Amino acid sequence: MGRDSAADAAFTEFAAASRTRLRSTAYLLCGDWERAADHVQEGLIRVYVAWPRLVRRGSELAYARKAVVSVFLDASRKRSSRERPLATTPDRASGEDVASGVSNRAALMAALADLPERQRACVVLRYFEDLDVRETAAALGCSEGTVKSQTSRALASLRAMFDDDSRDALVVTGERNQPW
Repeated sequence: MGRDSAADAAFTEFAAASRTRLRSTAYLLCGDWERAADHVQEGLIRVYVAWPRLVRRGSELAYARKAVVSVFLDASRKRSSRERPLATTPDRASGEDVASGVSNRAALMAALADLPERQRACVVLRYFEDLDVRETAAALGCSEGTVKSQTSRALASLRAMFDDDSRDALVVTGERNQPW
């Protein structure tokens, strides 16, 4: 038996309301807006399949976030190569006229990209999505201890990537929920 139109309308409304936030999270995980959009689309397909039971439990956003993270982790396992195209060619000057906000975000994205996927997911969920340890563990399908250890390792790696003089490059100013 098919779905009723009210359920489809509720899902459509949810997808429209959460797509931007989910895409920002996916972008922080993968570093590419197009792949982020693909991850969100695949994640929302998973949400649609589970929609009737999610609505009953009231866990739509948490499930959607977990679905997007799972799609990201699945895609990273499937990737046949660790090579990534560069955004700029190395033979060109970096251009000192770039706004500091853009360069700060680029430094943050580069640092995040250097982290293993699980550590990156922990950092993004804990510090961008403001999830606590329990919620992060639920989103990743792992224990709270794993979240704590992966987050600790990720933060140590991030600190090591920047010496004391350049650590300020990690500070991102502006509105908290702006798209990256």
